[in-house]
Amino acid sequence: MKRFNYGFFHLVFFLISLLLLGSGLSMDPFSYDQSLKSECLMEPPQTTSNTEGEGFEELNINEKRGNIKVVERFDLQKGNTYSISAWVKLRNDNQRKVGMTLRWKNGKNVFGGEVMAKKACWSLLKGGITADFSGPIHIFFESNDLAAAEIHVQNVRMQRFNKTQWRLQQDQLIEKIRKNKVRFQLSFHNKSAVKGSVISIEQIKPSFLLGCAMNYRILESQSYKEWFVSRFRLTSFTNEMKWYTTEVVRGQENYTLADSMMNLAEENNVMVKGHTVLWDDQRWQPSWVKRIRNPEDLKNVTLNRINSVMKRYKGRLIAWDVMNENVHFSYFEYMLGGNASAIVYSMASKLEPDIPLFLNEFNTVEYDNERVGSPVNVKKRMEEIVSYPGNKNIKGGIGAQAHFAPKQPNLAYMRSALDTLGSLGFPVWLTEVDMAKCPNQVKYMEEILREAYSHPAVKGIIIYAGPEVSGFNKLTLADKDFNNTEAGDLIDKLLQEWQQKPVEISIQNHEHNDEEGRIVGFSPEISLLHGHYKVTVTNPSMKNLSTSFNLEITKEMGHLQEVQLVIDA
Repeated sequence: MKRFNYGFFHLVFFLISLLLLGSGLSMDPFSYDQSLKSECLMEPPQTTSNTEGEGFEELNINEKRGNIKVVERFDLQKGNTYSISAWVKLRNDNQRKVGMTLRWKNGKNVFGGEVMAKKACWSLLKGGITADFSGPIHIFFESNDLAAAEIHVQNVRMQRFNKTQWRLQQDQLIEKIRKNKVRFQLSFHNKSAVKGSVISIEQIKPSFLLGCAMNYRILESQSYKEWFVSRFRLTSFTNEMKWYTTEVVRGQENYTLADSMMNLAEENNVMVKGHTVLWDDQRWQPSWVKRIRNPEDLKNVTLNRINSVMKRYKGRLIAWDVMNENVHFSYFEYMLGGNASAIVYSMASKLEPDIPLFLNEFNTVEYDNERVGSPVNVKKRMEEIVSYPGNKNIKGGIGAQAHFAPKQPNLAYMRSALDTLGSLGFPVWLTEVDMAKCPNQVKYMEEILREAYSHPAVKGIIIYAGPEVSGFNKLTLADKDFNNTEAGDLIDKLLQEWQQKPVEISIQNHEHNDEEGRIVGFSPEISLLHGHYKVTVTNPSMKNLSTSFNLEITKEMGHLQEVQLVIDA
């Protein structure tokens, strides 16, 4: 028990976890209790009963055709979201990707999800579709160059959700993964002090942050700066830290823009995620780097780049994008060898061992027909990096850029993609979220952001947006006069919703004493978002009864935290 002394008061504070969030043993394929488990099971488990009910169907495989297995036809209803799961296993191959494709009669395909299947055990394949049409559809399970007979598929299940049901599920998940219930127990020496005592709770810093990118134009506009710092506490720079900006001419480094933006952020308590140490796309190297043909020369300038940028901002960033688009592209691997990225992460970890080092990719959660940057491939790439000798204990991270197309997002696929990325156990961030303008842009963006926020693997979101003056022309949040657009209204609404509002709760007198004879009072349970809080106890009828302390609400403390206070009054 830790004691806090505040003059007249003697405050005793400790936190007790009373209830735990789920055991994680459920086999409901549409529940997060199972979604982040990556282990392979010897037998496909039975589904828990809570998937039964409206919209739930168990589907049968009714034919084999070449290298695919076909599930019986079912009818989609436009506007609904369909989560689909199946357990898959290989007959002979040790390991291979198995994908799920949804196909309707006009031949159009939607890729529903995939899993890295194995020979010796069953893996859960999850995915689905948000239907933008009504009509019949088939589900195909296939793997490249593998006969259908080589793929075992069992327990194919589908759950239908309308918009209201999906949103309700998101809200329930947010309540579970982003909040804790808290109850205060106060012990007073003076019985009269119990009656009328009030606890005021004010969040100082939220655990989850919705951030926004910034670019050099913020240095040129006081209005842009004021607009930004009044809203956001998390950012990353668009181009200002990149190699082609900081070293236009070989040997002539210039960090003026990045330094100025870094200073601006620090002066206004805005945390910065570094972007990016290296970019694996040859097109985006400094022009002089593109002309290098000698691998040893490239190695030397690359080592200098890593040391230069990471040492310059050491201790000032909350994370680094170490290798950008390392799954889609392989410039450094081609020039320096297949382990180039793993070696870069090893160096980065030695320079910044205490912050997450991200692999940042596009089309990972936003594009369901992606084959190169698919969640399975991103996960595999990160596994290769951390399995390199000496990299076992690095703090990894997965960045999903999330540049969505201007159409209805496939939320079921997005959820399954986040499940796959989250199974590594590293934090997952949406790092560059935007969508080109379209009639339903704001509606779709809200669906995307809520889906990310309701997923337990997602630890942060950075939108790729700004006011008109910033030049962000896809997701514009304010006009030239800094009046909110509809998109800006949405972001302001979510910023408010995902930050705990100040609350006051009263102490209820319970006529019993604690073990030392003090009078005990309890507060009602209150649900609080995770984060850091300032808690103040006062009694309007007793001017000298006022004391404050800091409290952290975290998921690690369990579903219910009980805070015990002893007040010498």
